[in-house]
Amino acid sequence: MPAYRLQTLLEIRTKAEDQAKEAFSHAVKAAEQGKKKLADLKAGLERRKAERTAKVQAFLDEMTQKGGGITAYQQMKRFEDRLKDEEALAELEIEEQKEVLAEAEKVVEQRRAEMAEAAMAKKAIEKHKETWKKQVRFELQQREEMNQEEIGNALHLQRSRAANKP
Repeated sequence: MPAYRLQTLLEIRTKAEDQAKEAFSHAVKAAEQGKKKLADLKAGLERRKAERTAKVQAFLDEMTQKGGGITAYQQMKRFEDRLKDEEALAELEIEEQKEVLAEAEKVVEQRRAEMAEAAMAKKAIEKHKETWKKQVRFELQQREEMNQEEIGNALHLQRSRAANKP
């Protein structure tokens, strides 16, 4: 059977499909890491809020026991405000992570589309190769049948001449 003339193209498309699959895999991993980081940030924020409430209550209880005055309550308020500022920064970080995650999901969808396109391109060449193989087999079979027919005709002619000789 002759060599397939588009074999190099098939190999190129196979490599492109493999690279697209690899890129998709990396994009999915990055998106999963982004989701994990977002979940960790949210859990950290909830933990901070719970700790703030507990710390403020503990500080308030301590001030109440010591009989602290206005200064103590002002310190508590500043302390609580600082904790709230840290929570606001954590919320800002969560929002930024949500944007990063949205971008990562866009990349995943883009890579998925690229992978599908690469797979379709490879499939088209594979289909062409199968059609080409069928055509080559058909042509070889036709030549073989023609050769067999020529041999049969030659044998028939030879027998006919031998039978006609006296």
